[in-house]
Amino acid sequence: MPVLSPLGLDPSHPFPKILNKSLNIVVVLTGTDAFGRAGHLAVVRAPRSLPRIIQLPESLGGTQNFVLLSAVLSTFVDELFPGMDVRGAYQFRVTRNSELVVDEEEVENLALALRDELVDRGYRPAVRLEIAHDCPKPIVQTLLQNFGLSDNAAYRIDGSVNLNRVIQVYDLVQRPDLKYPPMTPRVFKAPEGIFAAVARKDVLLHHPFDSFGTVLELIREAAVDSNVLAIKQTLYRTGKDSGIVEALIQAARNGKDVTVVVELRARFDEEANLGLADRLQDAGVQVVYGVVGYKTHAKMLLIVRREGRKLRRYVHLGTGNYHSGTARAYTDLSLITADADIGNDVHQLFQQLSGLASKRTLDCLLQSPFTLHSGLLQRIERETQLALEGRPGRIIAKMNALNEAQVIRALYAASQAGVRIDLIVRGACTLRPGVEGISDNIRVRSIVGRFLEHSRVYWFGNDGRPELFCASADWLERNLLRRVETCFPVLDDNLVQRIHREVLQNYLDDNLNAWELQADGHYRKCEPQPGQAPHSAQQALLEVL
Repeated sequence: MPVLSPLGLDPSHPFPKILNKSLNIVVVLTGTDAFGRAGHLAVVRAPRSLPRIIQLPESLGGTQNFVLLSAVLSTFVDELFPGMDVRGAYQFRVTRNSELVVDEEEVENLALALRDELVDRGYRPAVRLEIAHDCPKPIVQTLLQNFGLSDNAAYRIDGSVNLNRVIQVYDLVQRPDLKYPPMTPRVFKAPEGIFAAVARKDVLLHHPFDSFGTVLELIREAAVDSNVLAIKQTLYRTGKDSGIVEALIQAARNGKDVTVVVELRARFDEEANLGLADRLQDAGVQVVYGVVGYKTHAKMLLIVRREGRKLRRYVHLGTGNYHSGTARAYTDLSLITADADIGNDVHQLFQQLSGLASKRTLDCLLQSPFTLHSGLLQRIERETQLALEGRPGRIIAKMNALNEAQVIRALYAASQAGVRIDLIVRGACTLRPGVEGISDNIRVRSIVGRFLEHSRVYWFGNDGRPELFCASADWLERNLLRRVETCFPVLDDNLVQRIHREVLQNYLDDNLNAWELQADGHYRKCEPQPGQAPHSAQQALLEVL
C-alpha cells in the first residue's frame, strides 16, 4: 500500500493520463473526505514495480497458490480511502496506438525522429478499453468518454486484463512433473574450425534442436581470424546482452570492416535497437538503418575471408532472428554455406542496403520487394500447368501466416487444376481449404506444441525435380511487398531431403499437436485414427537428439 497513490477525481484532479497497457483500478466512492469533498470516482494506478502475480506464503495456503495483484488491490482498496464507503472497484487497462509515425521521406535523421516519437508512445490515442466484466455501465461510459472511444472499443474481461502475466507462474512453481524436461540441443562439431567445415559442405541447423551457439561461434571465430577482412550482418531483434553484438564489436576493434544493418522500426524494439546502433557505432562499426519505406526483415550474415590469393564469401541465412533467447523457444532453420553464387547474391543485397545500388538480377535468391512475390506466383503457376497436363503437381509450404490475395488466388487455381497442396500455417490464414470446387485439394494445418513454430519453408514438386526454399518471409502482403526479405534455395540434395523429412512430412504426420482448418473457418483438433500410432512432430525431433 505505501507505494500506491490513489487519485480522486474532481475539478482540481481531472482524469489522469493513463499509460499504455498499465493496470489500473477505478473505484466508486460515497461519503466525504477530510476537506468535505464528496466522493464519486477515484483511480488507483498499479506501479510497474509491483509483481502482477503474488505467490502466497505457507501460512496462507501454501507456495503453490497465487493471487493476482488486481485482486489484492480490489479487495483491500478501502484502506486507501479511510472514512469513505467503497461501493465498487474494477480493474481496467487501455491500449494505445503504438505505431510510430515518422515521415521517412521528410526526416533528415531517422534515428533522431524515432527517439522523439518514442517519448510520447505510451500516451498516444487510445484504441481499446479492457474493463472488469461486472463494472457498471455508467462507469464504463465515463472511461470511454475520457479516452475518446466508442462503445465497441470496450471489452469486458472476466479475469485478468493481462493474461500474459500468468507466464510468471511457470517459473514460480517448483513442479518438475508439470514441466517439459530440460533439453540439450545438438552442438555442431568442427574440430578443424567452422570455416573449414563449411568450405567442405553446407551446414544446416534446425533450431532449437541444433544449438544456435554454432551461429554465434561463427561470428566469434570471424572476429579473431586474421584472414577475415569484412563482416556484414542484418539485425532485427537481438535481445539483451547479445553475444552476437559483442562479437561484432570485438571484430571492429580487431580491425575488421564491420557493417551492420539495424532495423530501427522493429516494433517494440525501436528503443533497444537505437541503443544497439549507438553501441556499435561507438566501437567503429558502420551502421546502416535500412531502406526508407521498407523494413529490413531479412536474416543475413556475410563474412569475407582471404584464402591464399583469393577471397571467399561465407554466408549465414536464416528464417529467424539473431536472438539467442528465441532460438531456444522457436523452431527455425539456419543455412551456412560457402556457395559462390549465394555469396555473390548476398553481397549484392548488402550493396543495395548500405549503398545506392540499383536493382540487380540475383542468381539464386529471391528477395522482397522485388522478385519473391513474382517468383512464388511463377512456381505455383508451374505446378498448375503440370497438373493441367496430367502430371502430378505438388506444393508443401510452412509459414507463420498467410493473407496475400494474389498468392491465395493462385493457390485456388492450382487446387482446381488438381495440384495437391499442404500448408502448415501456425497463425492467421485467410485462405479457406476444402471448399468444394475451389480449394478441394488444399489442406491447412497449424502445429501448437512446446516450441513456437517459426520456420518458413516452401517446397515445389517441379515434375520430379523438387525445389526447396527457406525464407525470412511469410506469405503476407507486408512481407512480400513492403519489406526487405530473403528467400534462399537449399542446393545440397541431402539437406533438401532432411528438411523435407524433419520440417514438412514430419509435421504433416503430426496427429497430437495439429489443428486442421475447416472450410467454415474453424479448426479441428487432430487425433490418431484407429490403428494409427500417435505422432508429435516436435517430440519426434527431440527424441533423436
